[in-house]
Amino acid sequence: MDLRLTGRRALVTGSSSGLGEAITRLLAAEGAEVVVHGRNEDRARKVAEDIGAVAVAIGDLATDEGADAVAATAGEVDILVNNAGAYDHLGWADATPEVWVRTYEVNVVSCVRMIQRLVPGMRERGWGRVIQIGGGLASQPMPTQPHYNASLAARHNLAVSLARELKDTGVTSNVVAPGAILVDSVERLLTRIAPEHGWGESWEEIERAAARDFVPNDIGRFGRPEEIAGAVAYLAGPYADYVSGATLRVDGGTVRSVT
Repeated sequence: MDLRLTGRRALVTGSSSGLGEAITRLLAAEGAEVVVHGRNEDRARKVAEDIGAVAVAIGDLATDEGADAVAATAGEVDILVNNAGAYDHLGWADATPEVWVRTYEVNVVSCVRMIQRLVPGMRERGWGRVIQIGGGLASQPMPTQPHYNASLAARHNLAVSLARELKDTGVTSNVVAPGAILVDSVERLLTRIAPEHGWGESWEEIERAAARDFVPNDIGRFGRPEEIAGAVAYLAGPYADYVSGATLRVDGGTVRSVT
């Protein structure tokens, strides 16, 4: 299926690995002119070479200077995917106010910086897509990682506010909310802790048991980066012209909701 992305310029933040890399690969395969972003130039350039990206943007989006540099390299972007972010495994006792502030800076304000630099051009040209990578923890938070949960909720909220702001402009704003996704670091973690949980020896046994115990869902496994990329690619193109202010959950049914 042709998603009609040929010729559209796309910036995917945090795309030198993981979900961001998977998103850039699919957008490029669909004909988009992709700008790969990262803070590690070697990793970003390797991804860019692999997918035939048109540019590599290096910069820390948690700073105005970094955001300026990335926006300058990205140029006139039609599709902005705010994927870059960070998380840790701290709980309420360890997540100090300083940790909360830093998490908000990295996971929320960085998105705002890119929106404010790139969306005005989309408005002038009369077409654009802004896609936040959020998560189910925005609406169904855990007792741990409270600062991370809250930052995801802010991403979801700002996306809807932006959609209202962009009314009648031809620019849409939406969220893709992944569940637990099987990136390399997650697979290594699950394999390492499997013996203490009695999850079995084969990867098939480990994944099925870990999904049951950690992220119960209707599919019985972890998601794949390519499945998140597919949702982003749909929202990025003209088939989603009538979708704005929406959250597209790709979580196997982890979040139980009738809406």
